[in-house]
Amino acid sequence: MKFVWLKRLWLMGLVLACSGGAHGQDAASSPVEFNYPLALVATRSGEVFVADRNLPGIWKIKNGTRSLYFQASKKFRTPLNAVRCLAIDHQGNLLAGDSATREVYRFSPSGQPQPLTHGWIGIPMAIAVTPDGTIYTADLETHRIWKMPAEGAEMPTEFARIDSPRGITLDGEGNLWVLSTSSKEGQIQKVTPDGKKEAFIKDHPFNLPHNIVRFDNGDLFVTDSYEHAIWKITPDGIPKIVISGAPLDRPVGLCRNGNNLLVADPHIRTIFSFAPDKTFTILSSSPASFSSQAPVANPAVKSEKEFSKRFSE
Repeated sequence: MKFVWLKRLWLMGLVLACSGGAHGQDAASSPVEFNYPLALVATRSGEVFVADRNLPGIWKIKNGTRSLYFQASKKFRTPLNAVRCLAIDHQGNLLAGDSATREVYRFSPSGQPQPLTHGWIGIPMAIAVTPDGTIYTADLETHRIWKMPAEGAEMPTEFARIDSPRGITLDGEGNLWVLSTSSKEGQIQKVTPDGKKEAFIKDHPFNLPHNIVRFDNGDLFVTDSYEHAIWKITPDGIPKIVISGAPLDRPVGLCRNGNNLLVADPHIRTIFSFAPDKTFTILSSSPASFSSQAPVANPAVKSEKEFSKRFSE
């Protein structure tokens, strides 16, 4: 325990020493294409923010047009050098989790990131915010879910211990649904507001799950990059693949946009929108040839009719 505290103190000092403003630092290069878009979030008005791990930085998509919202520095241990997750808080502000500085940031109206924990979080993989502004963060490094008030906290409270937490989502009753890669207690667990855990998916049907969202009817959706698929889990706990293969390659990011699902597929540098009627559109995409790191995508779906067969109930 003493070692953990010393490590935390050392990291806090390192982050404070290195967290000078990075906004616009690399703006001269004026990036115009996705590099590795792995997380996304939509606002109530329909704007979409996309975290680009290798840019590094954050994009904004409004009315179908993509623009650079925040350009981080390529220097390690500077703000959002390793951005991994996004969320919108109770007041409509953008939150971003960054493993380079072990931090969760809130963006000001002028687009400047403000740290909320002074380097307390290890590897923030997902963020969820309650209506009163309480912030939950899934930490892959410490295998914990941290809880802090809207204004942040130098030392967030430990809310739950769950191995390999990847994604989190809230329901209307304040329960937190946690997606895990390998927890022996189940790959999806429900944590009540008072911190009690209950296994929902007790076994391990998912191969490499990344993110989870919940709809008001209780349906859960999970991205699984190794299965090249999206899973649907009904309220009775039955998981089933509903989207498999093309047009997806290795889906990672997932969020709600009204009644639609938005999916970030970093390997083909594309953001998809999937509608309840089983049709899809490409919200934003960059040429696969732009990055040598991007693998060849699966063959494209020739028609919405063909795709609808894949997106079955």
